Amino acid sequence: MALAILIGLGTWQLQRKAWKEDLIAQIETRAYGEPGAILPEAEWPSWRADQDEFRKVRVTGAFLHEFEAPVYGLARGERQGAPIQGYYVITPLKLATGAVVMINRGFVPTDLRDPATRPEGQPQGEVMVTGLVRAPEIRNAFTPDDDPARNQWFARDPQGMAAARNLERVAPFLIDANASPNPGGWPRGGQTPLTLPNSHLQYAVTWYGIALTLIGVFAAFALRRLKGPDSNELT
Repeated sequence: MALAILIGLGTWQLQRKAWKEDLIAQIETRAYGEPGAILPEAEWPSWRADQDEFRKVRVTGAFLHEFEAPVYGLARGERQGAPIQGYYVITPLKLATGAVVMINRGFVPTDLRDPATRPEGQPQGEVMVTGLVRAPEIRNAFTPDDDPARNQWFARDPQGMAAARNLERVAPFLIDANASPNPGGWPRGGQTPLTLPNSHLQYAVTWYGIALTLIGVFAAFALRRLKGPDSNELT
């Protein structure tokens, strides 16, 4: 049983390695260069993250600041290993067609959660946003439940946010805004991590190594049992 678990863990790490390498390749292929247009609204029902995520795009529209949704999260601090607590500001952008794309405008620290504390950062009228297409955030067992009535969010979920605000024709993806400064300095965009660690091969070798060690211990034990009592042992 233990051997099967160890082999399974090693195989899982190899699968994760392949997934991570594919993700890194997507970022390197799509996230740089000149920005393109977002997928047309007619194709939104068939949108797939593996075909579009991390693509650099540019979109024009007007922010619906009254529907801003702060998503709790952490951002890189000045010192490594000391992240800052705060919120990612998700704001609907209404396109000229009437459709809506959720924009992750960037990070604000906890004391700037209330948009009234950063009025300069709420531009009116037509704006242009350049950033990366992102898939909705995947929840796990540790993700708290959102509370739309109190505008408390713990996952970047464009459809959930749209439903809470009765918004229609909303894109199934978000756009992470780039690091272009906002008036007043907040929110701070450019938070998308584009350098991903990939240590899965090391982990796989570790699990397989432990499995081989277990096989060696069992083989030595079995060989000793087959040989019987030591010939020099007193009877």
